[in-house]
Amino acid sequence: MRIARFSLDGNVAFGVVEGDASTEGGPVLDIIKGHPFAEFERSGQKIPLSKVRLLPPVLPNKVVAIGRNYAEHAAELGNEVPEVPVTFFKPSTSVIGPGDAIAYPSFTEELHHEAELAVVIGRMCREVPRERVKDVILGYTCANDVTARDVQQREKQWARAKGFDTSCPLGPWVETELDPSDLTIQCTVNGEQRQLGRTAEMVRSIEDLIVHITEAMTLLPGDVVLTGTPAGVGPLNVGDEVAVTIEGIGTLTNKVIKRG
Repeated sequence: MRIARFSLDGNVAFGVVEGDASTEGGPVLDIIKGHPFAEFERSGQKIPLSKVRLLPPVLPNKVVAIGRNYAEHAAELGNEVPEVPVTFFKPSTSVIGPGDAIAYPSFTEELHHEAELAVVIGRMCREVPRERVKDVILGYTCANDVTARDVQQREKQWARAKGFDTSCPLGPWVETELDPSDLTIQCTVNGEQRQLGRTAEMVRSIEDLIVHITEAMTLLPGDVVLTGTPAGVGPLNVGDEVAVTIEGIGTLTNKVIKRG
């Protein structure tokens, strides 16, 4: 099930995406009653997807991100695979949706894309045992951990480098019925392939990451866990269009603009 968050005539709601580009008339949204973090009903009121503005599929209280979870990516930046997962936060103000602009910060000269599989948490949880991890996950979406690489390398912590406004595109929707263990992840810039990997290449699995994170903190419904990026990260420039495509989910596209 693909669950999207959207706006129409100033109103914000969730809906189930039905159909695809090959469907006569294109995909539609069946508006749901309530929100997807509890049992819900479909209203039966359907709107063409082309008529709405897709928003970030969730508004997370926090985004917990994992660094260096693909060995080839760690190596391309001259790093070792860490003995324990490297975790950091991206604030809620960094989150944007499909089609929203990535604003190139004035404090960096080296902005990079990082295509990632994002895990969306479905219920409040802490100290989650490995065998219960699937129970706390609502689904999965595409993410771009946009990074000011020069700032990351210069400063001892990554708050500014990875937490600036518009640095966390998410979307286009949450896919709830998906086996995330071996999916293709691709990133293109202006149609040119930059990254191509598979989730099977993760050093630590989603189960490992959720267990590790919830040993320390409570995750809330709508929180997002970024699972790391495969090799091939590279520069973004003003005017570029960057797209993250994950098998079984869809494509998240954003354009880079000059920060006003």
